[in-house]
Amino acid sequence: MKISLKQYQRFEKQIILKKIGISGQRKIISANVLVAGIGGLGCPLITYLAAAGVGKIGILDFDKIELSNLNRQTLFSTSDLGKFKVNQAKKYIKQINKKVKVVSFNKKLTSKNIENILKKFDIICDGTDNYKTRYLINDFCVKNKKILVTAAISKFDGHLMKFNFKKKGPCYRCFMPEIPTKENNCQTEGIFSPTAGIMGSLQANEVLKTILHFKDFLNNHILIFDSLKINFKKIKIAINPKCINKC
Repeated sequence: MKISLKQYQRFEKQIILKKIGISGQRKIISANVLVAGIGGLGCPLITYLAAAGVGKIGILDFDKIELSNLNRQTLFSTSDLGKFKVNQAKKYIKQINKKVKVVSFNKKLTSKNIENILKKFDIICDGTDNYKTRYLINDFCVKNKKILVTAAISKFDGHLMKFNFKKKGPCYRCFMPEIPTKENNCQTEGIFSPTAGIMGSLQANEVLKTILHFKDFLNNHILIFDSLKINFKKIKIAINPKCINKC
């Protein structure tokens, strides 16, 4: 793939990094990533993927934009209220980088449509807000040996996990074998908006590192962030011998 002069100028500040260079930028432009959930996590994640030059971005969400979204979902404004998130997100991506191929899915992810949607992408980013969908995405990625970067936020806290199912290791179910009786998310517990921005940006960081084949320090770990104490903890996730995915 040839990098044009205009592309070089656009991504110059990345290309001059010795760990990226022209060859790394080619990898980014050739990459394809799906973002499930265009909320507090998905908005900064999409922003940095598009700005970095990821060539193909899938966006999946079936919600419309509400006023209560605007404290953390930075892709949207009051003029977008009542409109579908995927439609407005696609316009936003094109404003950042018109070269990005955007594939939008304005639908709820189910066991019936997940294969048709996710099979077209190499890296899956989960920013959804419910456990049922997280398990659904995790199980598909395990079965189909995808790379999964998943994050969640609530109150002043966030966590981030990465699983490369091309290699043997644990999965999300190893970390959390059963769906909790209570949903812990922005809707039920509230969210400090910078926490969403930080965790979504960290998701983008892990995606780009994966595309560039950088050394992987997060795979099979959970990164826990406390925005009040400005504290990060990284904990290794072990394989659960009773996991239904037989990790």
